[in-house]
Amino acid sequence: MADGQVWTIGAILKWSEQYFGSHGAETPRLDAEVLLSHLLGEKRIYLYVYFDQPMTSDELARYRELVRRRTAGEPVAYICGEKEFMGLTFKVTPAVLVPQPDTETLVEAAIERLRGKKSPRIADICTGSGAIALALAHYLPETSVAATDISADAVEIAKQNTETLELSERVQFFEGDLLAPLSGGTYDAIVSNPPYIPSTEIENLPREVRAEPKIALDGGPDGLDFYHRLVRESAALLKDGGFLAVECGDTQAGAISEMAKSGGFGKTEIVRDLAGKERVVVLWKA
Repeated sequence: MADGQVWTIGAILKWSEQYFGSHGAETPRLDAEVLLSHLLGEKRIYLYVYFDQPMTSDELARYRELVRRRTAGEPVAYICGEKEFMGLTFKVTPAVLVPQPDTETLVEAAIERLRGKKSPRIADICTGSGAIALALAHYLPETSVAATDISADAVEIAKQNTETLELSERVQFFEGDLLAPLSGGTYDAIVSNPPYIPSTEIENLPREVRAEPKIALDGGPDGLDFYHRLVRESAALLKDGGFLAVECGDTQAGAISEMAKSGGFGKTEIVRDLAGKERVVVLWKA
């Protein structure tokens, strides 16, 4: 980014796309658009309406810092401090995972199976930013949700998101290990996006993923540690006819389905994401 040159919004976007691409970004144009619109405090469409608008020296200086952070491997969502999920905006920090489009498959599967049920009660385990719990509460206005996370910092972020989305009356967050804080309760559905990356694969993840909390990624030697516990412990908290729905890695659905046979569950469903990958397993209590 040469000094003395007049940099318009359009020129900056073009330069950023090339620069991010040369540093291995998977979505260089999107990264550039999101960071620049965040800097300017405008929506992305603004960048194209005013593509020939020159940027000020102060804006350029601040943008250089955002570019530096991104090329150092920091996720765009952490730089901006927020991430959109299911049409809602969530605050995110390095204390929580960045909500991903794949996880929308889990939310949509739960909504489809709960729609029409009167006042359903849902538990969300390993809630992180609260994205799953709050999206369910938003799109199922009669539901109540109890959500847990072992990280106190994550629970604090989730509570802030609850207040922002004005869902505090129907969503509660608890600090604790998996289902432990919910002992004695009963639910129509338990949902979870638990850690499922095998421990040995963590170091091979992209830099921006490795910047996310390891405790929310590491699923043990084969990535299945948390599923064993969820399947073993969930049936006691589910109402008859209720279900456990979990997000999983590309090759894990079969193994999770096998666990159900000894976990008090009957019918099993596997739901594919938009890419056709087995992304969600739904286990129904017999």
